[in-house]
Amino acid sequence: MPNEGSNQSGFNDIKQVEMSVLSAEHMVGKATRSMDEEQLAAATNALQDAKQQLHKAMSHQTGVDQAFFEMSNELLEKADHQLKEAKK
Repeated sequence: MPNEGSNQSGFNDIKQVEMSVLSAEHMVGKATRSMDEEQLAAATNALQDAKQQLHKAMSHQTGVDQAFFEMSNELLEKADHQLKEAKK
């Protein structure tokens, strides 16, 4: 029974990472299209939050597909690059 709880927690962590990555991607896209300073700042914060969620989930991973972490990390790196280019 205790193992079931940790699996559920692991699932919640993964879902949280997935949602924060998608949110960050969306915010970065919107901010780089508008070039609004407030949106760029919010996108930067969302990106940092998503990175923190990803690293937290990676440090607590239990039987989670490594490909998910690699894909999430790649998406965040692309969004980070897009945001940095927009701020130049």
